[in-house]
Amino acid sequence: MKRKGSPGPLSSLDETLPGLPEMETVVRPKTPDEGCLAPAEWAFVAYAGAALGRVFPLPRGELLLGRASDCAVALVDGEVSRHHARLWVGEDGIRLEDLDSTNGTLVNGDLVRDPVQLGVGDRLSLGGHVLKLVSLDPLERAFHETLLDLSTRDALTGLANRSSTLTEFQNRFGLSFRYSRPLSVVICDLDLFKQVNDEHGHGGGDLVLRGFGEQLLAALREADLAGRIGGEEFLMVLPETDLAGARILTERLRKSIAGKPILLPTGSVSITCSMGVAQRTVADLEAGHLLARADAALYRAKAQGRNRVCED
Repeated sequence: MKRKGSPGPLSSLDETLPGLPEMETVVRPKTPDEGCLAPAEWAFVAYAGAALGRVFPLPRGELLLGRASDCAVALVDGEVSRHHARLWVGEDGIRLEDLDSTNGTLVNGDLVRDPVQLGVGDRLSLGGHVLKLVSLDPLERAFHETLLDLSTRDALTGLANRSSTLTEFQNRFGLSFRYSRPLSVVICDLDLFKQVNDEHGHGGGDLVLRGFGEQLLAALREADLAGRIGGEEFLMVLPETDLAGARILTERLRKSIAGKPILLPTGSVSITCSMGVAQRTVADLEAGHLLARADAALYRAKAQGRNRVCED
């Protein structure tokens, strides 16, 4: 159920994904025309696909590429196999092997049938993703990080912004639907937030939102996603999680929020939140169906007195 003043759940799904791993400083090739890479740590930059703009560092050793969570280069895409390809990054360069992926791996447009050596500027295609092999100095790395943060991060809370959150939710829903894997979502709304702004000013309200975002991040697992999708409304996407698991997580978060006042220059303020939880079912043919059920559960939580979790 959509409440007055809240944005529609699935608009503007065209931003890039959130999150950017840290990279060590890299060294450029000794000469521009070297066919192999000089000893260094390199990176893939996503030039197409849902991960557009992301930088994937490539430390030395054996690395997996695919949609599984244990992959060093994890690509959320139904056209990408769980373990799609393997890299060996060493002093003599980078070698790539396709792992009998369903849709194949291409380097510069050519299908990889045997292990191949990669060079700077090579373009790797997996499903809908195009990754370019680069060597980034600190200035270039900072440039990519800034661009990604501007397009995917909520400046106030540090969480994913609305567009990137809904884009990632759409991707994860597609994987859950295609492979019949559990997926739960949680819509969370801070209770009586207008009173916080009235009593402590909008600066105080901003501090409350920032503090809530920090607690939200601390409560989630590495594979989970949290984003701000409205003024005081947040979305959590919990892959590989059924309704019972989502209920445990949200109850823990609700109690933590209620029991930890946020210190403001004007004094401490105690806040509570209401949450609506839903797990994907066979009846959810589109991502919007699942999101609407979670939103309806949130509406019931608010109507029943706030500071509670309701399920659909």
